[in-house]
Amino acid sequence: MSELILVGDRVLLEAEEEEETTQSGIVLPPTVSEKDQVRRGRVVKVGPGYLMANPEFSDQPWRKPHDAVRYLPLQAQPGDLAYYLRKEAIELRHEGKNYLIVQHGAIVILMRPEPKDVIQRIQGMLD
Repeated sequence: MSELILVGDRVLLEAEEEEETTQSGIVLPPTVSEKDQVRRGRVVKVGPGYLMANPEFSDQPWRKPHDAVRYLPLQAQPGDLAYYLRKEAIELRHEGKNYLIVQHGAIVILMRPEPKDVIQRIQGMLD
């Protein structure tokens, strides 16, 4: 996954296909909920953030060199569960897996797992 480099305020998500159950116990397949405006996915990778001007930048030769731009980091972090606007997502297939790319502004809610949950998830991936 390290070969994918996200630019700007983009977030790479792994979509979670979820089956819904009605109150009477009927299981609805994911295709029934396609009309829903908000979907959810797990954050895999995030871009560097929002591009902004660097106030410390100066092109004067006697000043310490600085980059002309900075990035304001994103709120989303790998491992977060993100609820995003479905119509804003771009589907991507990479190495046999389906992913979604959304701009950070299309994410409406983030759920961050407790640190112990993250450690268990990482250990499960390594096994």
